[in-house]
Amino acid sequence: MKRHILISEFMATPWAMMPERLNAASAMLHRWAMGAPVALEDDDVGPQKSAFEARRERAQQMAANTSIGVLPLYGSIIQRANMVTEFCGGTSTQQFAQSFREMMADPSIGAILIDIDSPGGSVYGTGELAEEILAARGQKPVIGLANSLAASAAYWIGASCRELYVTPGGEVGSIGVWQAHFDYSEQLAAEGVKPTLISAGKFKVEGNPYKPLDEEAQAFMQSRVDDYYAAFTKGVSKGRGVGIAQVRDDMGQGRCLGAEAAQAAGMVDGVMTFDDVVKKMQKDLRAQRPAGANRAAIAQRDLSLLG
Repeated sequence: MKRHILISEFMATPWAMMPERLNAASAMLHRWAMGAPVALEDDDVGPQKSAFEARRERAQQMAANTSIGVLPLYGSIIQRANMVTEFCGGTSTQQFAQSFREMMADPSIGAILIDIDSPGGSVYGTGELAEEILAARGQKPVIGLANSLAASAAYWIGASCRELYVTPGGEVGSIGVWQAHFDYSEQLAAEGVKPTLISAGKFKVEGNPYKPLDEEAQAFMQSRVDDYYAAFTKGVSKGRGVGIAQVRDDMGQGRCLGAEAAQAAGMVDGVMTFDDVVKKMQKDLRAQRPAGANRAAIAQRDLSLLG
């Protein structure tokens, strides 16, 4: 039962993530709760992480010998590396932010391409990362590409880029926040278990999984979701340069939109492949910078490494 309670806590966190993807992660944790082995060698886990690692290498190779730094944003987005990012090959916002700062400080990197393929994740840390990218994009071009999915928290982050593109077969959106409450009271009663919670503070054990959710607790949970949704839509509004009403009413209302529909709704700046975006970024850099400037920066970096 302890493991089932951990699942309820996992689902009770406010999520900016596609519900079907979060349910899949919950199913993985349910297998763990039932005592089934969950390891990196598992057919449902290991190959996915390996695929993400291989894709990171391919993306970096495709932009090799250019002044473009490719920063992958793959899988479930979690503030700190934990079981979900370890098993599913997801992304920690803390680790991502550190890599982003290193690329911003590297003089040999003239522009950053955030390569996104993510169903979203936790709201924790997402707004802060989006704000950091928004503030930095005036120093260097920061371009995002939904390749091929930027949903929920991933779209929140992608929308903070100076420009955001989507691949022809891709989709973006899922602008929304949700959480779940699990009531195990009847299951516990059937097993002859009657929990007694000893607490201090009127609402300390509010929303616990040992009894049905009352109206007051549900209203508070709804207020939390509403607050995160307000932050989400405000972040997209700032990043995309549109009104909050347009974000709420015209950008899918929680649904993902395909490439053409997303462009029509102002959610992306265009529909391009990875190669097309890299070529455009190279062209833009050549137009903005004197010839030889990047070669000098690379040489300076190499000298500093040798010395």
